[in-house]
Amino acid sequence: MEIVPGIHRIGNDLIAVHFIVTDAGVTVVDTGLAGHYRGLRRELAAAGLSFADVRGVVLTHGDSDHTGFAERIRAEHHVPVYVHEADIARARGLEKTSPAWGHWRIGPMLQFLGYTMAMGGLRPKPLSEAVPVHDGDRLALPGEPQIVALPGHSPGSVAVYFPQLRAVFVGDALTTRDVLTAAGGPRPAPFTDEPAEAAASLDRLLELDIELVVPGHGAPWRGDAAELVRLYRAAAAAPSGR
Repeated sequence: MEIVPGIHRIGNDLIAVHFIVTDAGVTVVDTGLAGHYRGLRRELAAAGLSFADVRGVVLTHGDSDHTGFAERIRAEHHVPVYVHEADIARARGLEKTSPAWGHWRIGPMLQFLGYTMAMGGLRPKPLSEAVPVHDGDRLALPGEPQIVALPGHSPGSVAVYFPQLRAVFVGDALTTRDVLTAAGGPRPAPFTDEPAEAAASLDRLLELDIELVVPGHGAPWRGDAAELVRLYRAAAAAPSGR
């Protein structure tokens, strides 16, 4: 599905993969779960494209619901995968984490877990090679994405900013649909390593000229960064942080 001209989405509000199309080719942001590979192939074909047009994958962080088919596209199509240096070990399956779940409701939680199972998320394939990136990097990929460090959800969480599109992909730095409660609107994401650090990191978005914020979970959000951060902080301050 093309959510705005040049930006396509695969998946749903539970877990989504996105790619950007320019005259120079395609940049993929995050790789969801293993089963999203088929969706990417279909969406590329519908746009008159193929894996041969993909120039690179940029991961917002190294959690397994964002690295799903990264190794497959790297190995089968020789597509480089870019990950912040601090999250490479996580993307390679070498770092085990157990962040707190926080509040949850049985219905949304089972929906999320069921979708994860159906899409091959219980058998993640670690990434074997990655190109390290750092805060401030401007990548030589379609759309000229810029890396903005947003540590907190994980040490190497980043936003991927496309200035010409005025769009920023934030991974799990925030969510617009809590997968454990179904609460909507900009808010803290569950499974965050360091919640206070994640909240403070969002001030980095105030430096960007944006009109579209795209999380890994939940619907894209339209508006400026100041309003986004205000809504996030209001949700974080609400009872139970929801």
